[in-house]
Amino acid sequence: MYWQQLRRLTEYDIPRISVFFTHFHTLLSLLPSCLLSSFLQIFARHRPKMMWNMKKTFQPHDCFIAPTATCIGDVLCWDQSSIWYGAVVRAEVHNITIGFCSTIGEGCVLQTLRAPLLETGLPPYVSVGHYNIIGAGSILTSCEIGDLVVVGDKCVIGEGAMVESKVYLEPGTVVPAYSRIPSGQRWGGNTAKFVAYLDHNEEDEIEGLCEERQKLAWEQLVEFLPVGATYLHWEELERKFHGAPVVEK
Repeated sequence: MYWQQLRRLTEYDIPRISVFFTHFHTLLSLLPSCLLSSFLQIFARHRPKMMWNMKKTFQPHDCFIAPTATCIGDVLCWDQSSIWYGAVVRAEVHNITIGFCSTIGEGCVLQTLRAPLLETGLPPYVSVGHYNIIGAGSILTSCEIGDLVVVGDKCVIGEGAMVESKVYLEPGTVVPAYSRIPSGQRWGGNTAKFVAYLDHNEEDEIEGLCEERQKLAWEQLVEFLPVGATYLHWEELERKFHGAPVVEK
């Protein structure tokens, strides 16, 4: 009995199902793209904020986290901070703090070590102070960043490193583990070396740059909708097919 059912399934049902899906795929390919996009909406499983071990990201109402960014675990974002597209903030083991009006650029990675303590005896958290700019593609691992700091694009800051306030790191700078960058200086190179002292004008410009980034982040925040907008296209098609004038928005 079971052998007959299996034989019938393999000889009749499975080929029919495969033929059906083949013709269905051909039919979809013949439909106009406007109609196809009206009935099918892309579903993304990506989540900008993901809980880990019963800890989740704290996001104030004026903090911008891009739809393609990823914040995992115990992440604390201060007011007017921003995490841009493609950035990954991993706080599965230890917490990560992003200060007031600080910006995490595109493609950055902020992560912590899994060890309970660093060689210095301090916990391996990541602390980004206030009014900071972390350039695109930078990697920060269990380090501490002071206030009014500009980290150039594609910089690497190792575990246990400390960057004091009012510091400028040139693009591509590599700060070794357990290093210290003194306040009021410009560093660059691989490995990081002293370049020059910052004057008062350069120190004041850092806060202005952070405020400009915050305004741009706010524009992104108000434009991003938490739900899909496919229904707007569907309503437009309905008005078009029923002869009603389409209202331009």
